[in-house]
Amino acid sequence: MASRPRTLYEKIWDGHLVERREDGTCLIYIDRHLVHEVTSPQAFEALRISGRKVRRPELTLAVPDHNLPTTARLDEKGHRIPIADPQSAQQLAALESNAPEFGIRYFGATDIHQGIVHVVGPELGFSLPGATIVCGDSHTSCHGGIGALAFGIGTSEVEHVLASQTLLLTQSKTMEVRVEGELSPGVTPKDLILHIIGTIGTAGGTGHVIEYRGKVFEEMSIEGRLTVCNMSIEGGARAGLIAPDEKTFAYLKGREYAPKGEDWDRAVAYWKTLKTDEGASFDKSVVIDASTVEPTVTWGTSPEDTVSIGGKVPAPESFADPSKQKAAQASLDYMGLQPGQNMSDIEVQNVFIGSCTNSRIEDLRAAAAVLKGRSKAPGVKWAIVVPGSGLVKQQAEEEGLDKVFIEAGLEWREPGCSACLGMNPDKVPPEERCASTSNRNFVGRQGPGARTHLVSPAMAAAAAVTGKLTDVRDLS
Repeated sequence: MASRPRTLYEKIWDGHLVERREDGTCLIYIDRHLVHEVTSPQAFEALRISGRKVRRPELTLAVPDHNLPTTARLDEKGHRIPIADPQSAQQLAALESNAPEFGIRYFGATDIHQGIVHVVGPELGFSLPGATIVCGDSHTSCHGGIGALAFGIGTSEVEHVLASQTLLLTQSKTMEVRVEGELSPGVTPKDLILHIIGTIGTAGGTGHVIEYRGKVFEEMSIEGRLTVCNMSIEGGARAGLIAPDEKTFAYLKGREYAPKGEDWDRAVAYWKTLKTDEGASFDKSVVIDASTVEPTVTWGTSPEDTVSIGGKVPAPESFADPSKQKAAQASLDYMGLQPGQNMSDIEVQNVFIGSCTNSRIEDLRAAAAVLKGRSKAPGVKWAIVVPGSGLVKQQAEEEGLDKVFIEAGLEWREPGCSACLGMNPDKVPPEERCASTSNRNFVGRQGPGARTHLVSPAMAAAAAVTGKLTDVRDLS
């Protein structure tokens, strides 16, 4: 009897199912575990107290990123510069000692491989198609861009994976986001995912794993796919997935931890089976016309508060739901905006190009293309470019992108999470605006009182040289 057609998510789930319990919960095998300094100290301490070891240390990778300052890390004599914040210093020191104690690979602050975990995993071939990948960080969904089932977990779950290489989970529902047609010139993957979240809302994917389907995603670069899947969590989903294909295989081949030789051939043969079967059904389906997507920005304090750059700040009463009306008014009060304002008239004082969403080489090239031959606007006080890893930084410098940024008046930094979140020195001052390539625009996300507008790298660069939110297509 032939098995029923399955979605990509169902295939990966079934391939990692260890045990299904009577109440419907399942024990799932975990292929890869990424740890950083914020959610791991308590987990390692719990292992230490219970006398447990890490079950599969070779399947775990430790990288500091959240608390690490992105300014110089070595002084003129080559000595490490101390971390000023005591809590950050403590968390970073804990990871630096815990990783070797438990036999885990660790990339320190000055290692060429250090970076944001969700950039490091794919670029090293540690993250692979069809793998289950977890990390104590919600944006683990990023790795779905190469066809991995990846999701964030809590501190107690970090301990469970370290000790057993498994997790107890409930299977998610399936959701299809199909984008039909072609994106218009100047519209990027970041614009697309912001548009998708604006369409489905931050609860649109709740309880589901989203598979992004259609020609737009098939033609999209791997780095673009990583950006789209990265923000699946902002649409409420447990994870995001894009089926691996020849582009994926070409991206991974030869990377440091990717399979080699016959192992590579076997891996590719398996990866080619990882696509949704003809006739498979989804619990939920959303179809979007690619031609309707324009360069997109956020106006409020939720990732669903999106509008095209040619649009206006909406009025709270324009929303049908009373709770949304109340939320919109609170957003406008916090953001210091008035209904009817043109988005393209909103001035910004800060620009951040980086984060696990948009800090890869393709992102930096897009920003540099806009900045080349231009200068930072006088009204922009603070503008930084933060590469996602040491390898990205090295490649950008080999291509001369760093010189473009510096000549335009922007700062070129060391790798890390940086101004994505107010957990390190790179904070946006209270009541100042930031055009940010990050993934969240929550109240205080980039620092107390900071006002965040989410944009693509090209749009962030455009804001840097004009001093306001600007349609990058006007600068071409």
